Amino acid sequence: MGGWQQYSVVNGNEPGALRQVDTRQIPLSAYLGAVGMPGVTAWYGLVKIIEPKKGETMLVSAATGAVGSAFAALSRARGCRTVGIAGGPEKCSYAVNELGFDACIDYKRHPNAGSLSKALKEVCPNGVDGHFENVGGMVLDAALSRMNPFGRIAVCGMIAGYNGAPLPLTYPALILVSRLKVQGFIVTEQMQVWPEALAELGTLVATGKLRARESIAEGIESAPAAFLGLLKGQNFGKQLVKLI
Repeated sequence: MGGWQQYSVVNGNEPGALRQVDTRQIPLSAYLGAVGMPGVTAWYGLVKIIEPKKGETMLVSAATGAVGSAFAALSRARGCRTVGIAGGPEKCSYAVNELGFDACIDYKRHPNAGSLSKALKEVCPNGVDGHFENVGGMVLDAALSRMNPFGRIAVCGMIAGYNGAPLPLTYPALILVSRLKVQGFIVTEQMQVWPEALAELGTLVATGKLRARESIAEGIESAPAAFLGLLKGQNFGKQLVKLI
């Protein structure tokens, strides 16, 4: 919860500011990823907003990142068909072969939302019931076109617009026509769910059902470049900076 610094002063009584972690079965770095804020983000969006039912189809963008990889494990644990969207064949292969996605689409092969929508239709022939949005832009447009009636969309990020560019929706009427639930959230405003979420996420990591990759940059001086690389999709899995 601190900044890019080697030392930080925190209020130990503030919920979530300071906690003891168990490294006997869970690597220390996992508490900044799968068993930390990204994992809880995936848990809250899936469990509290999307509310999946067994047999439904779940979709997540930025599928191989820390949030996406946790989403896959949580979705599969609930008996859902789980489809990802990621950038590049290597990431898509990793999503299917290591993270357990049923399918993964390489958005870089598609020049526009229409093309991406057609690819989604092929791997989601029964439509999409729940979507976890990390990217926005063309990806969200494509996902909206494949949502089933009364589908649920958890909006966590809009990384396509982090450079300041506007991200207009091409067909916002689909929200009405398909009677969709679209809800944005900030996970740090939901501290009450963290203990329950972390308990499940910790079990998934400890039992090997969630094996998320990490990209580690060395030294605090590498933090700016690592952060910019994250926005460009250059990282593979959770982007970390090792200070010492």
